[in-house]
Amino acid sequence: MSYASLLRGPHVTRLLVGTLVGRLPSAMAAVAIPLTLRRAGASYAFVGLAVGAFAIAAAVAGPLLGRLVDRVGQPRVLVPAAVLAGCGFLVIAAAPGHQATVLLGAVLAGAATPPLEPCLRALWPDVVEAGKLESAYALDSASQELVFVGGPLVVAGCVAVGSPVEALWAGALLGLAGVAVVATAPPTRAWRAPARVADWLGPLRSRGLVVLLISLTGVGVAIGTLNVVVVSYAEGHRLPGGAPALLALNALGALVGALLYGAVRRWPISPPLRALLLATGLTAGYALLCLLPEPPLMACLMLLTGLFLAPVLTVSFVLVGELAPAGTVTEAFAWLVTLMTSGTALGSALVGSVLERVGLTWAAACGVLGLTVSVVILLAGQAQLVTDRGRDAAEPTTSAVP
Repeated sequence: MSYASLLRGPHVTRLLVGTLVGRLPSAMAAVAIPLTLRRAGASYAFVGLAVGAFAIAAAVAGPLLGRLVDRVGQPRVLVPAAVLAGCGFLVIAAAPGHQATVLLGAVLAGAATPPLEPCLRALWPDVVEAGKLESAYALDSASQELVFVGGPLVVAGCVAVGSPVEALWAGALLGLAGVAVVATAPPTRAWRAPARVADWLGPLRSRGLVVLLISLTGVGVAIGTLNVVVVSYAEGHRLPGGAPALLALNALGALVGALLYGAVRRWPISPPLRALLLATGLTAGYALLCLLPEPPLMACLMLLTGLFLAPVLTVSFVLVGELAPAGTVTEAFAWLVTLMTSGTALGSALVGSVLERVGLTWAAACGVLGLTVSVVILLAGQAQLVTDRGRDAAEPTTSAVP
């Protein structure tokens, strides 16, 4: 299927671009907040505390905002969240030397991060034809790499012409602009979640979904491991561009992998088995990284791991949409983001300690361990995934709440 024809579909390009712009502040924060605080004389310990507060607040609040979206609709959550998150960035920009104020701003900006990712993935089934849905998820997965690359580049541009404080202002404005584009789109305004069964567990009452989400935490651990491993590897090798060049190759591999995956019109195997096989391929790629080859081969391995990563995420998006009980799809996608982010943070923390104590090879093995756990969970949960697919969507909603 042609991606050009997909992008020409009604509202597709608008929603995709608006979501990308609106998500830039999250990618910018990881760079802009540390630079701003260091410019104000903050210690590295406090910088880590502030960035951690932002990340933790976003991870905790994400599912709550997703549940709110499922109850009241997307614009009523996205717009106030963008305003509050922007205020959080501006609070940091206004008083970067005042620690309590900075922490307040970081928590506010993180907790109010607009749930654009979950909202877009909840919209795709209403925006594109059923036969193009998996390609839309693949395009969505590929576009994430633009956020990870574009956010730091925007910060670099702001610093070049001004200071890191301007980057925080830019983040606030970009968040508002992206949300405005998405929230005013007709599909966003028209979208309503189906009535949901009154259950405080929400999407987590689907055992198959829980299996999938826990397995994705292991994928997050691998990503966090890789981010640290490539820095150490680059320090020990003469490598043009250093660690950023390796991570860029990984992102390029992910972009290509997602586009190739989405170009397949019909897969001969079911999504649960597809997820298992792709996760196994990703594990094999990470296992090869433990060999720590010379830079040319290392560059090839970075492409290979990216090539498998994006399809793993894409098929996971498909499964989340199928496994989430009626009326909980946005919250389900928010849980995916939260657990992936938590896994990434765990992987980064774990690999740093291993790297200092036993060396780079064992540090790289941490990613293999995380992915091996994912594969084992997916293998053990195949029957549950197959059983739960589509079952919740067919449940009666007579005891539902609005």
